[in-house]
Amino acid sequence: MIVLKSRHEITLMKEAGKVVAGCHEALRDFVRPGIRTLDIDEFVESFITKYNMEPAQKGYRGYPFASCTSINDVVCHGFPSDYVLQDGDIITVDMVALHKGLHADSAWSYAVGDISPEAQRLLDVTKTALYKGIEVAVEGNQISDIGHAIQTYVEAQGFSVVRDYIGHGIGRQMHESPEVLHFGPPHRGARIRKNMAFTIEPMVNVGSYECKLDDDGWTARTQDGSLSAQYEHTLVITDNGPEIITEQA
Repeated sequence: MIVLKSRHEITLMKEAGKVVAGCHEALRDFVRPGIRTLDIDEFVESFITKYNMEPAQKGYRGYPFASCTSINDVVCHGFPSDYVLQDGDIITVDMVALHKGLHADSAWSYAVGDISPEAQRLLDVTKTALYKGIEVAVEGNQISDIGHAIQTYVEAQGFSVVRDYIGHGIGRQMHESPEVLHFGPPHRGARIRKNMAFTIEPMVNVGSYECKLDDDGWTARTQDGSLSAQYEHTLVITDNGPEIITEQA
């Protein structure tokens, strides 16, 4: 069941989203060659708790960290570790803030030092794909219009869209209805309505869209070892279109 959000709930989600956005902005300067992904996780947890919010991923279904740090061929849910970032890596940092019972969720991909032209193009296409999806997230459209817009754009650029991991409704639960696919035909699924809140979070691969799971049961990688990137925002549907609540003003 899709739960429409009250004005009070949206206000709290916006407050959480502002902190998530601020953390991502701060990570622009923090992410660099020579730091561990565990350092990033500690940075995220410290930033979120500084604002009296909780890093909601920590403990979620047993997940042990405050963030996911997904490097190069890792599609999503990468574990922070002692791995030291190298010049030329790309890394996606995914985080969720919980504020007075309401969630906000966002992932950004970052270049580590000087990256290859292919990697930079992947980041650019993935970020643009996110906004292509957001553009059609308007009242009266259907949920599948989002995925169709993303897939059409990404495949025209010669990349592929991951099928196994999707966007989702969000609010009092981290994951709610509706499911937001990033691929597929248009004009299907639930109608988009005012006060719906959900994430759009395309994962885009240089090679095949197929994924495999590491033995830890969380870390998803590209089947063919190609690079993967992801950008994600939480948005709320308003009379004036989608409002991104995890973006700096």
